[in-house]
This record gives sequence, structure tokens and C-alpha cells, in this order.
Amino acid sequence: MKDIKITAMVRAVHTELMEQFELPQENPCCVKIGQSWISHEAACPEGFCPSAWNDLYPYVFALSHGAERLYGAWMKKPGTAMVSCSDGFRPVSFLLETLEE
Repeated sequence: MKDIKITAMVRAVHTELMEQFELPQENPCCVKIGQSWISHEAACPEGFCPSAWNDLYPYVFALSHGAERLYGAWMKKPGTAMVSCSDGFRPVSFLLETLEE
């Protein structure tokens, strides 16, 4: 099974939606752009957002088991995927990269 590098690439912030719908948050998403983690054996990396992990896990699992072209090959480089968490207020896009064994 291959290790997968997960890197936070970009975050959108929808302040108009936050003002209209979100309750005040003590600890909103603390992921920093450029921050990275390694998933070993398709396991959630220590300190990774559990909610984001739920969104990324199917892709991490597939890549760790050798998938190279997901959903019709939307990525230029085989063995990679760009996946966003489903936070409607401040979604983060993550680059997933298969690491060579």
C-alpha cells in the first residue's frame, strides 16, 4: 500500500454565508495553506481535521491502493487528486499525491 501526501492548497471564505447562517465558532478550521500530512496505509494522519478526512478518505484509499486516474483522468499527473472538504463556509482544497514506495 502506498503512502499519500496531503497538502492544503487554497481556502475559500464565504463571509456572506457565515454572517447569514453560521453560529459563532470558537475554533473554526485551523488548517494552514501549505500545511501537509502523510497518510500511511490509508489512515487518517494525526492532527488532521476529522470532517475533512471524511471527504478525502475515498480518494486517499483509492490512490493508496494503486489508482492512478480517478474519475476519467481530470488530473494532469497520474496518482494525484485535488479534493475539497465540504465545509460550506470555509472549504479547503487539498492536493493528494501518491508517494513512491
